[in-house]
Amino acid sequence: MAALSFQESRLLPWKSVLDNVRIGAKNDRKLAEEALRQVGLAERGKEWPSVLSGGQKQRVALARALASRPRLLLLDEPLGALDALTRIEMQQLIEELWIQEGFTVILVTHDVSEAVSLADRVLLIEQERVAMDTRIALDRPRERNSGFAHYEQIILNRVLGRSDSASYPTKDRRLSYSI
Repeated sequence: MAALSFQESRLLPWKSVLDNVRIGAKNDRKLAEEALRQVGLAERGKEWPSVLSGGQKQRVALARALASRPRLLLLDEPLGALDALTRIEMQQLIEELWIQEGFTVILVTHDVSEAVSLADRVLLIEQERVAMDTRIALDRPRERNSGFAHYEQIILNRVLGRSDSASYPTKDRRLSYSI
């Protein structure tokens, strides 16, 4: 089974947090409660989406996707609207859940750091073709160290059209990243 999480949380405002997650759990209350616990929001189940922060809404959306116990989790820029600190926290949460649950993740992102943080393989899609295919050979959980920076630089150089030693882009390009 596959599940999907979008850039916007897409929560239903007339349903409680728990009831939003139950949608992904095929109305199974226990699965929904467990998914909320996994994302650190077990105590917020009775609340309405309107009282949650952006990061909390994204956690609920992730819980809804996880509640179906997917083997494949599709993430379409799920962290794009979050502030930098919340984004890093969510990246760590997704990595922890991936390690615990063992599902496959396909992530679409425009954030190189996010790609290196979450992916074992980064595909750069340019002009409707795979322009770069890079394996990220870093231990988990990922640490933002020199190895991390190395992969960021490799990918950024390709995105910006730089050779390894160049310090400026060679041309303007519209790009997307897939993991």
